[in-house]
Amino acid sequence: MTDYPSLHMIIAGEKVSGGSRRTFDVVNPATGETIGALPLADAADLDRALETAAEGFRIWRKSTPQQRAAVLQGAARLLMERQEDLARIATMEEGKPLAESRIEVLMNVGLFNFYAGEVFRIYGRELVRPTGQRSTVRHEPAGPVAAFSPWNFPIGNVGRKLGAPIAAGCSVILKSAEETPASALGVLQCLLDAGLPKEVAQAVFGVPDEVSRHLLASPVIRKLSFTGSTVVGKHLLKLAADNMLRTTMELGGHGPVLVFDDVDVDQVLDTAVAGKYRNAGQVCVSPTRFIVQENVFEKFRDGFAQRAKAWKVGNGLEDGTQMGPMANPRRPDAMERLIGNAKESGARLDAGGERIGNQGFFYAPSVLSEIPLDAEIMNEEPFGPVALINPYKDEEAMVAEANRLPYGLAAYAWTNDVKRQRRLADEIETGMLGINSHMIGGADSPFGGVKWSGHGSEDGPEGILACMVTKAVHEG
Repeated sequence: MTDYPSLHMIIAGEKVSGGSRRTFDVVNPATGETIGALPLADAADLDRALETAAEGFRIWRKSTPQQRAAVLQGAARLLMERQEDLARIATMEEGKPLAESRIEVLMNVGLFNFYAGEVFRIYGRELVRPTGQRSTVRHEPAGPVAAFSPWNFPIGNVGRKLGAPIAAGCSVILKSAEETPASALGVLQCLLDAGLPKEVAQAVFGVPDEVSRHLLASPVIRKLSFTGSTVVGKHLLKLAADNMLRTTMELGGHGPVLVFDDVDVDQVLDTAVAGKYRNAGQVCVSPTRFIVQENVFEKFRDGFAQRAKAWKVGNGLEDGTQMGPMANPRRPDAMERLIGNAKESGARLDAGGERIGNQGFFYAPSVLSEIPLDAEIMNEEPFGPVALINPYKDEEAMVAEANRLPYGLAAYAWTNDVKRQRRLADEIETGMLGINSHMIGGADSPFGGVKWSGHGSEDGPEGILACMVTKAVHEG
């Protein structure tokens, strides 16, 4: 595929576009050129989506595990068949290298296949009672889900938002990011083509605050699933409270990386630099605050900066590109503001710190070191291609810095001391911890944070149970 597809919404299986609807210009971040016009929902569209979701729940809550598994497995097969087309679309919309977009498709394939097996393991339990009495605990689908997904993983986040409700027996209205609509539509179309009833899952787009207020105010919706910033997440939680909605919130992070002096620094750098500049740092679990023991600080900082300067930045569709553009014009602006404030605060700029080229939204892989803790970038998630590297004396000081912020999504630690590894597993406040690894996700593993980084989990058995309610039944 070389052309960007036409855009629409999907309501009750119908591709909805045209009319007097407002539109949103979808832009290729590598060129800055408009590549599509996305129709935005009006109130009538949202009411129709809600009515359809209510009917979809009545249908799908009665589906058998075999039916749900067949749809999920079928969608996984179609994702594999359409991998190259979907990956190319995601790169055109979001900017990341094509290799990363291909991996996103595979993430969904793995998740859908895992959920297809997990639908047979949604176990309840029978309680011990005297003869003649019976008490059971059962899990039932929560109801229609309003699911909001961001632009940074336009395929993978959508798979999470659709896969769990469908596996649980819920219906779902997906509102993915307007910047990356075709990726979301492609994933949903795989599910529909695999036999998902048209009433069960729909995709709408619109002015975010209008859509969220309309959907979350409806008595039809019984669950909110949101991935995005902490600021927006808090706003949505307030809206969800009015109808006492169940919520799964995967919010912002500021990933600490503890590097101790008993490691091979070059080996850590080979992994850490690739992890930092993946998707131009626009990753909620991105390694960001490098908390480095003093003895190896200079070697680590200088090695990081050297690698950053050699990192190949370019159009994600071009061979050899290691990092694409940032996804929208807001992100380079944020980088300039945060890095500029850090330098004014006394930080040292070791690499990058500037835009690249005169088209698109490219920003150089950057390294800051010796940053004062009161600099904005040490307290606000940068969500971009910048590594923050500071020296610390010992384990106690390093753990204190890791836990200093109100965020707790992902953290990382590099040490060969087994006893220290176990202490860190106990002491670091985070939803996910990688020890000597940046691989912290998997279809069978819960994904989520603590503190301001949210609550609840996606993926794993926990992802399905988050879309269910518990009922106790007592028989005399």
